[in-house]
Amino acid sequence: MNLTDIDHEDFRRLLAEIGKARMPYGKFGPKDYPPAGVPVMDLPPEYLAWFKERGFPKGRLGELMAIVYEVKETGMDKLFDPLRSMNGGRHRLRPQRRKSFDFE
Repeated sequence: MNLTDIDHEDFRRLLAEIGKARMPYGKFGPKDYPPAGVPVMDLPPEYLAWFKERGFPKGRLGELMAIVYEVKETGMDKLFDPLRSMNGGRHRLRPQRRKSFDFE
């Protein structure tokens, strides 16, 4: 899909679909990030670049991942911020740091 050949309403539908898409398998799938996996828009750019080099998955998931890669590659990651805020914020990929330590 070429993003320059898309009208306003199609773009809104595309963003809504990206906002709902989750990684169904792999390193960022439900096994490691229950219950549904990491949202596609929150996948790290390095992970998407790996797929770019080796080929995105077949089907709609691969198409959405390719679009997210293009958006992030051009520095427009802020485009997903309204979707993230509707879903409770950016998905945490690292474990939370401990705030207190007991040295006894």
